Amino acid sequence: MTGTNGRATVEKSIMTAEDVGRVLSRIAHQILERNKGADGLVLAGVLTRGLPMAMRVAGKIRALEGVDVPVTCLDLRPYRDDSPSEAGPSARAFPASVEVDGRKVVVVDDVLFTGRSARCALDALTHAGRPRLVQLAALVDRGHRELPISADYVGKNLPTSWAERVQVRLREVDGRDEVVLIRPGDA
Repeated sequence: MTGTNGRATVEKSIMTAEDVGRVLSRIAHQILERNKGADGLVLAGVLTRGLPMAMRVAGKIRALEGVDVPVTCLDLRPYRDDSPSEAGPSARAFPASVEVDGRKVVVVDDVLFTGRSARCALDALTHAGRPRLVQLAALVDRGHRELPISADYVGKNLPTSWAERVQVRLREVDGRDEVVLIRPGDA
């Protein structure tokens, strides 16, 4: 396999479709347990893969509790400090149709790495209102934090090197569910 820089890469399967399903079920159970049910919850999925993950978790909560938890999308581009957006932060990053004031918001992201996306999510949430509390759920935590941020719910801790990449693939975006570790090859 060849990476984006033209160098050979090697993919190693980390999670199968069944693993992803099990982990999202476990995260749904943990969210309900920690928050003593679904009352006052909002799930905020980070674009791109955090949104379908949040929708799946909401579906699992509905099956368990019979409650529809609101799901919204977090577009972090206006809040990034590593790839400046032409437009500054706006309400478009967090749809006004979802009320966050006084709510328990669980930010759902695919991979937790440096913590910068989580910081952007906090900025977007504070721009939208004042949540009662904010929690973070990540399918994969690969370490290497640059900011003092940790996830409340983690599917899999996966220590990696800086040269490696973790790629989450979801059927809603990529046509299949899996998590792979991509390493630079010897070529």
